[in-house]
Amino acid sequence: KGVVDLITMKGIIWDDSTQGMTYQEVPIPADMVDEVNEWRQHLVEAVAEYDDKLLEKFFEDPNSITEAEMHEAIRKAVIDISIIPMMCGSSFKNKGVQTALDAICRYLPGPLDIESIKGTHPDTGAELERHADAKEPFAALAFKIMTDPFVGRLAFFRAYSGHLDAGSYVLNTRTGKKERISRIMQMHANKQNPIEFIEAGDIGAGVGFKDIKTGDTLCDEDHPIVLEAMTFPEPVIAIAVEPKTQADVDKMGLAIAKLVEEDPTLRVKTDEDTGQTILSGMGELHLEIIIDRLRREFKVEINQGAPQVAYKESLTKSVEHKEVYKKQTGGRGKFADIVFEIGPRELGPEDKPGLEFENAIVGGVIPREFIPAVQKGFESAMVNGPLAGYPIDSMKVRLFHGSYHDVDSDSLSFELAARIGFKEAARKCAPQLLEPIMGVEVISPDEYTGSVTGDLNRRRGIMKGMDTRGGAQVIKADVPLSELFGYVTDLRTITSGRASASLTFSHYAPVPRNLAEKVIEEVKGAAK
Repeated sequence: KGVVDLITMKGIIWDDSTQGMTYQEVPIPADMVDEVNEWRQHLVEAVAEYDDKLLEKFFEDPNSITEAEMHEAIRKAVIDISIIPMMCGSSFKNKGVQTALDAICRYLPGPLDIESIKGTHPDTGAELERHADAKEPFAALAFKIMTDPFVGRLAFFRAYSGHLDAGSYVLNTRTGKKERISRIMQMHANKQNPIEFIEAGDIGAGVGFKDIKTGDTLCDEDHPIVLEAMTFPEPVIAIAVEPKTQADVDKMGLAIAKLVEEDPTLRVKTDEDTGQTILSGMGELHLEIIIDRLRREFKVEINQGAPQVAYKESLTKSVEHKEVYKKQTGGRGKFADIVFEIGPRELGPEDKPGLEFENAIVGGVIPREFIPAVQKGFESAMVNGPLAGYPIDSMKVRLFHGSYHDVDSDSLSFELAARIGFKEAARKCAPQLLEPIMGVEVISPDEYTGSVTGDLNRRRGIMKGMDTRGGAQVIKADVPLSELFGYVTDLRTITSGRASASLTFSHYAPVPRNLAEKVIEEVKGAAK
């Protein structure tokens, strides 16, 4: 029905007639007075422990502590992360929204409470900082791209410093190009209020830009800065989609393009063998929501295939290989000869996956202008691994010998030699299949712990530990994604709907040999 505010010592009741949009303050019900006093005492004690002046007042007379003093002390403690305020409410019934928003404004740190934001210079890499001050050069971070049916594309951004007028230009440090923000909107749920300018500390939405993506830094042209960019994990699950009718073909292409722009963790590609459109994302639920949005928001009717796991391949040993590419037709032919060592790459914590290419050619046996073509050939070949055509994440290639022909050799010949050489050599590098492993956290009542852990073990899960949280058991495990399709439904069945699970991508690990053979057979069978 309502809640009691322990600071003002009043009851709050929301009006059902306005669906919770209005509320009224009422005296505390008589049957709750004792309980309220007890919890008020706990609150005052917790706050007084943080502030010595309040502690003295608390021992003299707990009721002498004023509302303003309570708010001030709670704010300090929250900014210090010493206490976490809990609010009562129900978003479903639209109750408690106003009090939660008031608490956000009252207790959480404002732009002036935090230290200056740090960034780097895009050219020199030197560290720069910006303070929450309208007089400093403009710097903002785009954190969301959204497509609005009436306004078009909106870029939500948070201004960290400076002042930006509608209609002015900003520099996008990712592209190095200027962007014109023709209009600035202040967003209120699904309503937009046009505003003349935006200043440090504000959040707004820009309209009229050409190329802004999630995570881009927008700044003053004369004072460039790169704020901390967002890193997005690689997708781990994919589904094939195709339009139901010819009319849906163009609509589906446009709709997917808009969704990919909004969501950086969603990837799209076309399968060369089947011609299907493949959507890749972070999990079953993610792709279900994307499919639902295609149907509901974009009115596109589609057929979808079963989810597929995004496997990868890796090389486990190094081999040396000589590849000669020779083709003689009428006139000028093709010739390239390369000798290289190919094998696994050791990745450090800071290293990005990909190809580590080492040019160890001496004496000009391969001219310098052909070396980038060899590197390009290996990079493009990594997309199709030797086992089942899954991509290779990282590998190392050392090019150390070869030869060329004065007339017949060109860049394309060396690129093709690298591609063919990779296919031949990678098979000898003891390649193995890698599968995505998900970190699973299950919160379950005590009596179902045995059933839940047994089910996770059956799914090739490796138990990481157990904990207790609020009277429930928290079970943590690493489980291969291929074993987790439909897991949430199965978990509800096992626990009579009382357990919940969260799944996050953890890492890639080798697939057991017997299962790897099965996956490879299925892929090769489908290709035939």
